Amino acid sequence: MDMSKGAKAIVQINRNGFFSLAGMVLLAAFFTACGGGPTANNSGVGSSDPAEVAAKVNGKAITMEEVDRAVKQQAQGQESKLSPLELAGARLQVLQSLVEQEVMFQKAEKDNIVLTEDEISGEVNKNKTASGLSVEEFDKRLKEAGFDEKSFREKIKRDLAIQKLVDKVTARIETPKDKEIVDFFNSNAEMFVKKRGVRLAAIVVDPADGGQGDTTRNPAEADQKIKEILGKVSQPASDFAALAREYSEDSSKLQGGDLGYISEQDLKQNFGEQIAAGFMSAQFEVGRVTNAIPLQGKAYIFKLQEKIEQDQTLTLESPDVRPQIQKLLVDNRKQLLAASYQAIAMNEAKIENNLAQKVVTNPNELSGARPAGASTPSNTNANTAAANTSTANGNSNVNTAANASSNTRPASNANARPAANAANSANANRR
Repeated sequence: MDMSKGAKAIVQINRNGFFSLAGMVLLAAFFTACGGGPTANNSGVGSSDPAEVAAKVNGKAITMEEVDRAVKQQAQGQESKLSPLELAGARLQVLQSLVEQEVMFQKAEKDNIVLTEDEISGEVNKNKTASGLSVEEFDKRLKEAGFDEKSFREKIKRDLAIQKLVDKVTARIETPKDKEIVDFFNSNAEMFVKKRGVRLAAIVVDPADGGQGDTTRNPAEADQKIKEILGKVSQPASDFAALAREYSEDSSKLQGGDLGYISEQDLKQNFGEQIAAGFMSAQFEVGRVTNAIPLQGKAYIFKLQEKIEQDQTLTLESPDVRPQIQKLLVDNRKQLLAASYQAIAMNEAKIENNLAQKVVTNPNELSGARPAGASTPSNTNANTAAANTSTANGNSNVNTAANASSNTRPASNANARPAANAANSANANRR
């Protein structure tokens, strides 16, 4: 079932602005090269004084320290390679996100949304557990990111308050009537075709130290871990999902390694012709587990969970079709309502953007030259280091409802990570 076209068409109404807690689950991006203020090479317009006020929201200051911490996270440790012009653009983008967050937090306070200490502690502990880090390593990474326990709790408190506000605002959305569901189905028939393909789960071992809770830091450690995993998955009573949650060094471990449904065409594009042919062959049966397959510098141990031999045209009576349409409509209405609520809140707020004013006043001070020896930063757009400001300050997918609507898409739209330079084929299986 391919609902991605309809979902994308509705999701295009999005704007960045709401913090969701989804990005805090692994703290992966949050802990990737974030920290204090900018480097001396990149002060430019915007100053490197962390105490300087970048903006005010109804009199509440947002400092340059907060802005530059978000820029470092967004640039993934490569902000020192940015020119003053690029850095100024990145700062302005993340500042806009921080302003929107502050507006929403103030609205939550005004709406008397109160969080108990137990709620905050529970979310803090959830983050620590999900990070995959030891207590000592977690605290170390917090410190590197410019947080202590108190400031981290405050951040969690703000995120939870905004989330509760959005939930309260969007609680007015009603369940679509059956006629609307039928009309949606009839007008989007092309979305309800389940293509020939497979549903996969994977345990991923990364020999590089990604700083994201990885337990293997070199090829030797990776080889040892792979042997251990293969030994366990080969046992008759093994639980692949449980092993994925325990061993996988990939965010999919939270779903027991589930990568979702992947069409044969997507298999070929992402894994290569040989691996696609291996999974689709009659000899490769559902339930089988592959050997470790090298893909983009990592090792993937796949399990075939389901195979669709032929395209299937679904009907309204097919399992999960009506619930998925209902969820899609509800989630996108919530998304639109939340975005509209925020737009009104932004209009009502008194916002003083000092950083933007400095750029307007001194536009010719911004050099486009990068520091000596700096090439185009990877993982960033050369002109906007913070191209996706939704991840500013460590959170991802700022649009709360956008996350929800994307979750309604079928497994055929799963993120099939590895590319086509895979070595060998999935026929190199274990069982």
